[in-house]
Amino acid sequence: AKETQVTGIGLHSGKKVTLKLHPALSDTGIVFKRSDLVDSQEMQATAMSVGATENNTTLGTGNEVIHTVEHLLAAFYGLGINNVYCEIDGPEVPIMDGSSASFVFLLKEVGVRNLNSSKKFMIITKPVRVEDGEKWAQIEPAENLIIDSTIVFAHPIIKTQSQVFSFCC
Repeated sequence: AKETQVTGIGLHSGKKVTLKLHPALSDTGIVFKRSDLVDSQEMQATAMSVGATENNTTLGTGNEVIHTVEHLLAAFYGLGINNVYCEIDGPEVPIMDGSSASFVFLLKEVGVRNLNSSKKFMIITKPVRVEDGEKWAQIEPAENLIIDSTIVFAHPIIKTQSQVFSFCC
């Protein structure tokens, strides 16, 4: 509902960074812009913008990247925010407490404004699978969101772990 900002440290870069969040109009989407780079381009937070995913989720490529966006994006999703302009003066979203909680608190403090506009949804009509070596992800039609995730690591503590999350409306 109002502009807000937070300053913290990037988990992987160790750099101090300030993230400013600005209200945006309907159909803007979630947009990031690096204010520390000259002539930086705006970047939509979409699947097509995802770059590297080793140990974090990165948007962009080359010098114009923003690392560790997953906790902030989770806060937006959880609060139903899909139109916001994110201005950041460094290469990585601050880690805060290591979860989305700090971002949720910050956003609830300034409020979330209803834009009186219908949200657009992707409807999955048939299974889609993407593979990269032994790794894969698949989406299928379903009445509710269900995430079934498994990781397999050679490390003796991690080994194979599975979790199913079922979200009901």
